[in-house]
Amino acid sequence: MDNLTICFLVGVLIILILVSCTVRWLRRYEDYGVDPAILCSFRNRIRAWWILFGSIACVFMIGSSATVLLFFVMSVSALREYITLTPKSPVDHQTLFWIYVFLTPLQYVLVGVNPAWFESVTGLSPYQLFSILLPGYVFLVLPGFMAASGDPKRFLERTAKLQLGLMICVYSLSYVPAILTMTMPVNSESVIVELPSETVTTFVLPDYFPSVSGVNFRLLFFFVVVVQLGDVFQYLWSQIPSGHVVAAKINSNRTWEGVLVGVISSGLLGVAIWYFTPFSQWWHAGLIAMVISFIGFCGSMTMSAIKRDRGVSGYGTLIQGHNGILDRIDSLCFAAPVFYHLTWLFV
Repeated sequence: MDNLTICFLVGVLIILILVSCTVRWLRRYEDYGVDPAILCSFRNRIRAWWILFGSIACVFMIGSSATVLLFFVMSVSALREYITLTPKSPVDHQTLFWIYVFLTPLQYVLVGVNPAWFESVTGLSPYQLFSILLPGYVFLVLPGFMAASGDPKRFLERTAKLQLGLMICVYSLSYVPAILTMTMPVNSESVIVELPSETVTTFVLPDYFPSVSGVNFRLLFFFVVVVQLGDVFQYLWSQIPSGHVVAAKINSNRTWEGVLVGVISSGLLGVAIWYFTPFSQWWHAGLIAMVISFIGFCGSMTMSAIKRDRGVSGYGTLIQGHNGILDRIDSLCFAAPVFYHLTWLFV
C-alpha cells in the first residue's frame, strides 16, 4: 500500500460517501418531481458498489491471492445463477460437477500463480495457458463429454448454453484478478545494496520487472471504477427525452444518444484519474476507458437479452434489492479481457 494507492482508495471512498449522501438527500424531494424509480435504481447500485469496492479493498490488504479467491467465488456464484436460469438436462449434472470442482478452480489457479515461479518450472507463461484453456481446449472436449452422456435432446442448445456461461462467468471474469499479475513498466534507476562485506554496490534495474502490487491494484481499481461509473453515465444520459432507444424489448433504459455521451463521459473520467495509472499518456487512459465502457454496454445488453428470453427480471438475489451478482458484474465480465489486452498494448 504505497501513498498513491492510499490516495486513490480515499478518493473512491469520498466519492461513494458523497453519492450516497446525495441520493439520501434527493429522496426527501420525491414529491417535487424527482423520479423515485431513478433514485431507487441508484440506491441499489450504490449498495452494490459498497459491497464490491469494499470487498476488493479488504481482500487486497490480505494479499493478491485473496483477491483471486474473491473473484473465484464471484465466478462460481455467477455461473450458478446463470445455470439455474438456463435450460439443462439431468444428464448434464456430471458435466457441471467437473466444471465446478475442476475447470473453474484450474482457471483461477493459473491466473493467481506466481508468473516467475511458473515460468521457471514449466518454461511457459501462465497467460499462455489461462488464455486458451477454456476457449481452446475445454470448448473442444465439452461437447464430446456431453454427447457421451447419451442424451441428444436439445443437445446444441445445452452445449451452447454451457459454453457461453463458461466464457462469461469464468473465463472473462478471471481477467479481472489477472490484472494483479501483469508486469508493469518502471523507469530504470539505481538501487544501492549493502552486501555482507559491508561494501556498497550499485545495480541498474532493467526497464521492466514485476511491479509492486500497488501499481496493479490501482490499475484494477481504475478498471472497476470506469466500468461501473460508465454504466451509470449511460443510464443517466439515456434519461434525456426524445432519445432513440437501442432495443426497447431488451433494455428500454438505454438510448443511442445516452450510450454515446456515456462513453465520452467515461473517457473524461479515465483522463481525470490517469495520474493513478501506469499509462504513459493521458489519452491512453481516456481511449481505454471509452472502449471498456462501450464493451460494458454490450455485456449489459447481452445479459438483459438472456433474461428477457427466460422471462425473468434478474439472475438471483445475492445482493438485496438488485437481483443477483451477475446483474452487477455483467459489464465487468465483458470488458475485462479487452482491458487486459489493451493494457498490454499501451503499457
